[in-house]
Amino acid sequence: MKSASPRGCARSFAVGLLLVACVVDVLFAGVDGTSIVPTAPPVWPTLVVLFVGLAAVLWPAGRRPRWLTPQVRTGVPALVSALYSLGSPAFKENLFGPGEVLILLCLLFVAVRHCPPRWAWGCGALDVGALLLLPVRLLGPLDVAVLGYMLGGLVLVGMFAGLAVYLRTMDYRRTLAVSETRRSERLAIAADLHDFVAHHVTGILVQTQVARMMARTRPQELDPVLAGIERAATEALASMRRTVGVLRDTGDEATDRRPVGDLAGIAELTDGFASPVQQVTLLRDPAVRDDLPHEVQAAAFRVVQEALTNIRRHAADASHIEVHLRDDAGRLEVSVADDGRGGTQLPVAAHGGGFGLVGLKERVSALGGELRAGPRGGTGWHVRAVFPAGRR
Repeated sequence: MKSASPRGCARSFAVGLLLVACVVDVLFAGVDGTSIVPTAPPVWPTLVVLFVGLAAVLWPAGRRPRWLTPQVRTGVPALVSALYSLGSPAFKENLFGPGEVLILLCLLFVAVRHCPPRWAWGCGALDVGALLLLPVRLLGPLDVAVLGYMLGGLVLVGMFAGLAVYLRTMDYRRTLAVSETRRSERLAIAADLHDFVAHHVTGILVQTQVARMMARTRPQELDPVLAGIERAATEALASMRRTVGVLRDTGDEATDRRPVGDLAGIAELTDGFASPVQQVTLLRDPAVRDDLPHEVQAAAFRVVQEALTNIRRHAADASHIEVHLRDDAGRLEVSVADDGRGGTQLPVAAHGGGFGLVGLKERVSALGGELRAGPRGGTGWHVRAVFPAGRR
């Protein structure tokens, strides 16, 4: 047998307290309805006010009709209570009890927290007005005792309205935090797709063009090119599978499967990029340590990957590419240079939208580094990134 949760117990207690208070209201109205006070109104108006208020407060959320909006729930009962107060003969001998007070305070809470911003003020003011009119039924208008009751009512109004405003503010902040988290995740996934999948697909496209040319001139040398296409396609599928795994999974396992690289992966990246018409040279300074922070190594891998992808897209005529890893006064310097003149035969749709370098610069800047990209002196293009290289 399952035990009730603390929230469920608190809700049950609040509902029971509200029902008991409403019973007290009915008993008060019944006493006034005896022959002792023959001019007192009957009990049924009090029952109508309490029934409308309880229906608005206690109607289950999952069973409310569409027309029962927060505006209707908070406005109609307050209007009924106010009309009952104003319609009492000579404003006397219509008692009010704790039940109606609690109902109006609960409706004020609902109005401030759940009504749309434009309606919250109006519905809240209507609930407050109905609450402040209650003492007029018994004591008459503008009496000293009435003013005392109203002062106490204002204190209760401030407490309930303040709590509702606080909770509404927390809900708004929570919504903003969730939206920002989702946006960050979308940007991270977009970066993964761009950095890895686009890199492999671009390689497949370039090698396919090479294979078509070789099929006419050197068909006997096609096998290494086709093997490279197969390898690039396999890596693209693996990257997509890891990215989809990040979308589906939650927790630390998703982080472990994130498609990131390191300094050792740069060597594999350059080896896989080389082709019969392009030579790639990797020069690594022996002073570059292997114990650099993982996020620095991953960012360095992304710099090289993005630079090589852009060479395929925009400088397919480059014959020699140099990748340097240096230790620059305790900082990690990563540079990629080519001798291309900008010749490319890729379709326009494969050129990219210029988002790669923008995202790469944001990634490098987030680590406290610097990224520069521009033409070399003479021919070719040069990309250089510098990272602070503290130990783990």
